Amino acid sequence: MGALDGITVLSFNHFLSGPAAAQFLGDIGADVIAVEPLNGAFQRNWAVGNRFVDDTSVNHMTTGRNKRSIAVDLKSPEGLAAVRRLIAKADVVMENFRPGTLEKLGLSEAAMREINPRLIYAATTGYGGDGPYRDRPGQDVLLQAMSGLAAHTGSMESGPVAIGSVPIDHHAAALTVAGILAALFERERTGKGKRIEVNMLQAALDLQGESITAWMNGADRAGPRGQAGMANWFSPAPYGIYAVKDGHVMISMSTPADLARALGLPALAGFTEKDGFDRRGEISVIVAEGMAGLTAGEALDRLAAAGVWHELVRDYDSLRDNPQARHLGVFMDMQTQAGSAMTLLSHPIRYDGVLPAVRIVPQPLGGQTREVLAEAGFEDDEIESLLAAGAVAQTSRMRG
Repeated sequence: MGALDGITVLSFNHFLSGPAAAQFLGDIGADVIAVEPLNGAFQRNWAVGNRFVDDTSVNHMTTGRNKRSIAVDLKSPEGLAAVRRLIAKADVVMENFRPGTLEKLGLSEAAMREINPRLIYAATTGYGGDGPYRDRPGQDVLLQAMSGLAAHTGSMESGPVAIGSVPIDHHAAALTVAGILAALFERERTGKGKRIEVNMLQAALDLQGESITAWMNGADRAGPRGQAGMANWFSPAPYGIYAVKDGHVMISMSTPADLARALGLPALAGFTEKDGFDRRGEISVIVAEGMAGLTAGEALDRLAAAGVWHELVRDYDSLRDNPQARHLGVFMDMQTQAGSAMTLLSHPIRYDGVLPAVRIVPQPLGGQTREVLAEAGFEDDEIESLLAAGAVAQTSRMRG
């Protein structure tokens, strides 16, 4: 059982943010039907690192669980008519195309509401449904550049740095889920559906709420990034990554006196907590020099003994052995449809202490086309006609 049992979601999503949002809804019980073109959605045919296991892309593994797949040619009248019948029974329609894409296919929001007035329509775009940037490509690293995220990452010495993952896509997905859940809750009270709009530009800005608000309200800064090893422009020193003989250690918020005691650095003893803001660069250089003479083990022991918040900088290879990650059940080892091993990240929330189950592993394209159409009221001969006409497609392998 899940919070969204009985809720049907039609997902016209591709790439990452939209599919990730739809997967979250599926995790908590919604019947998510991924409506894909006959050649499959983008994330099925492209993979980060160009990595496929059997014929399953790692991107489809990332966002494809707890969904059924129906393959439809939306440019055919028969396929479009079939989708309209699915819309009539849906609670939520999701899409993250550039604005106007579905309208060109005859599936405008207004047309959908004529079929189903209670529908919740959720659109995730790069920059919003209107405005001067409406038609620009909304891609994570481009939004990192536009939003200031790249300019505020890295160091003053080395210049801006792009974050090595796609945080804006994932945050946009979380915001989309929040909007849909709010609309479903409101519909229970009013009986009316709503339009939910999320854009990646505001998602990127929302990720930086603390630092942008400080900057816009006059917080003192020497530049947009940290200097001399500092992780950012707004925290007191020491605060950042420091090299040791055999690796790197992150030091979090602490006072100069704490570090003077922990690392045996008398040069720090005279700095006050206020100096942590006013003389960031000087303090960070002294800490860097002290850390450079230690091994990681020595640094960790000294920082722990002094009560300084810290962590060894680790790679993904360490995650399997992280005792807290094991305790939380972060990784799920499963099998692809062809029987090969794959590893998925689990749903990130517990409900009464329990993680939602994976009811459906990432499915082959059109794995449930017949099933979904039959549930929508199509007779067997109608389904066969659609298949014969090439308006829909069905794979032989089914869910597991």
